[in-house]
Amino acid sequence: MKAPAELSVLDLVPVPSGSTTAEAIGNSIDLSRHAERLGYKRYWFAEHHLNPGVVGVSPSVVIALVAAATTTIRIGSGGVQLGHRTALSVVEEFGLLDAVYPGRLDLGLGRSPGRSARRADGAGRSLSRAAAKAAADGATGNGLIIPERFPVERLLRSPRIGLQKELLMLPQAESPDYGEQVSDILSLLRGDYRSPDGLEARVVPGEGADVQVWILGSSGGQSAEVAGTNSLRFAANYHVSPATVLEAVEGYLGAFRSSAELERPHVAVSADVVVADDEEHARELAAGYGPWVLSIRNGTGAIPYPTPEEARAHVWCDADRELVADRLATQFVGTAAQVVAHLRRLQEATGADELVITTITHDHLDRVRSYELLGEEWYRHRLVGAPLVGRRESEHLA
Repeated sequence: MKAPAELSVLDLVPVPSGSTTAEAIGNSIDLSRHAERLGYKRYWFAEHHLNPGVVGVSPSVVIALVAAATTTIRIGSGGVQLGHRTALSVVEEFGLLDAVYPGRLDLGLGRSPGRSARRADGAGRSLSRAAAKAAADGATGNGLIIPERFPVERLLRSPRIGLQKELLMLPQAESPDYGEQVSDILSLLRGDYRSPDGLEARVVPGEGADVQVWILGSSGGQSAEVAGTNSLRFAANYHVSPATVLEAVEGYLGAFRSSAELERPHVAVSADVVVADDEEHARELAAGYGPWVLSIRNGTGAIPYPTPEEARAHVWCDADRELVADRLATQFVGTAAQVVAHLRRLQEATGADELVITTITHDHLDRVRSYELLGEEWYRHRLVGAPLVGRRESEHLA
């Protein structure tokens, strides 16, 4: 049986309704210190744009802030969107961070929404019998929910996605192939990059940086293939695309090639979680999740995270409920024991080596408490020191 997975944090830097960007960043810095004390292995930041309710627009900037406020926890991107970036800019940024915080950086690379690829991500491959059955039945053999696939094409057709691409990219610029970008990043980090004309590029800072490269993917297509063929670690998104998590992991495992850097495949799987001292309170804290996800899925852009009262006042129609049904069904909400049981099912079904937890509540201390309760239940034998809840450590929120 697989050993219990390590737990990590994925932080979107959410803005609670009535709050400010500065307060949201302060909350993330504070939470990172708690996560470090609680034994979480990594603290990752996602990259999102044109979303008023999440302000993690630049992973490298918030990584620098959190790295300065912590000492041991790994800090990284989950992930950098390569659709509007160059390999050189990514390597230089993370090389600069590694120069100041050596050996603590994770460089997670994502494809970006709306970008073109050699083929549609997930196309051209078939699911295993077990994965196909889980998708058809709506659950794995151990009870993990695998909902119907969300038609992401609808979201990608949103005018906001088009505007995002227009504002992030230079006029008439085109994104290189994702696999080629990843290959260039790896070559620049190793110091063996050569242009088609044979010119070498020596990147300082960047070359030789002690960063751990990850690929993020939502299906078994190009991202999983790139991770596997390059012997990289792979993070699959159950919290964003629960319907395709099994095919994403299968695609990676099928493509994996052993190397001196990584002899065995290494998988992390994300999960959306809210934990409280009792189930009723946990569900109250999670009430804002539905309207918040709806604002993303309908193309508006993530709204500031609602209070439970604001969430209860939201008027739902059947079409809107359908838009968020998969995400609501796969959010793990309850006591620490209940959520740990869900997470163990997720690990069993996916074979995950690590689980990456994302938690959003309106009140910051409820969010801290959720991670604390989960960490205590999961890492009970490893905890040291006094309880953390209620200590904001405001002196570190400069």
